Amino acid sequence: MKSRATVPMSAIIADDEQLAREELRFLLNEIGDVEVIGMATNGLEAFDLIQRLDPALAFLDIQMPGLDGLGVVRRLKDGAIDLPHIVFSTAFEEHAVEAFRLQAMDYILKPVEKERLEETVERARRMVGDRITEPLPVTPRPAAFNRLVVKSGARNLIVDPQELIYATIEDGVITLITAQAEGQSSFRTLEELQSALDPDLFWRAHRSYVVNVNRIREVVPWFKSTYQLKMDDKKGSEIPVSRMQSRHLREMLNL
Repeated sequence: MKSRATVPMSAIIADDEQLAREELRFLLNEIGDVEVIGMATNGLEAFDLIQRLDPALAFLDIQMPGLDGLGVVRRLKDGAIDLPHIVFSTAFEEHAVEAFRLQAMDYILKPVEKERLEETVERARRMVGDRITEPLPVTPRPAAFNRLVVKSGARNLIVDPQELIYATIEDGVITLITAQAEGQSSFRTLEELQSALDPDLFWRAHRSYVVNVNRIREVVPWFKSTYQLKMDDKKGSEIPVSRMQSRHLREMLNL
């Protein structure tokens, strides 16, 4: 299958069998249109790769030790982490219903056939293209908050939004970091928080982080042409930049 796309889709592969991982990567390289940016031998490694690398696609074996492919998706959803397009692979058909209940894009049986995989890649390209090119619905933007509440223990600290250095979400809980305070936010998602902030000042560097661009101290080259941002807080926190946003960062800073 000859791809018409100029930019390949990023993908990770998770399978506890080395031969299965290598075979799938080989087939994807032959098909084209997909760049494998990470390989995992179990579900925990896959979960970590998805958070760090923000791939467009994730090929997950359903049966893996520790945390299986279905468990990876459940953990991502529990952590309110945006899902990549999920493709489950397995030698058994009985998990198909549960896979699609978890919003899998596709479900392929082992041994993987090249023609079947081509269909999956083409479908993924259409879905990724639709996400990029379709206009977002216009919705009224909430008025920006004049103050943010940082919950630190029993205290509710009131801070100017411009004092926010960065915000992060983990296990559904948003943490706010300022120069003087650190604590939790009452916002449920980073999208809600970001809608209350100045869009010219705050940038979604990663699915789990929003950063104040004026408080970036250093841009550090990192894994697979991505970057980390060293922030201007007391700890000098290092914030990962997703693969897609790394391209945006290079354009912004002419890196």
